[in-house]
Amino acid sequence: MANINIELDAELVVEVMVLAGINNPRDAVEAVVRDYIARGHRTEARVATGEAAAPPRAGNPLTPEPPQG
Repeated sequence: MANINIELDAELVVEVMVLAGINNPRDAVEAVVRDYIARGHRTEARVATGEAAAPPRAGNPLTPEPPQG
């Protein structure tokens, strides 16, 4: 696999390392890129199955109770 060199803000990389629990900055950046790509594939799969066209679910909406007293 080919390698490339890029420059990133150190604070950004440290934030990723802390959030992901990864000790190596290169591994942390690679994990973010792989997750981004995987998320794109999941979105493409949802669009292909028509799931994305469905309206979002609202969970369990609470019905308002009549005023007491």
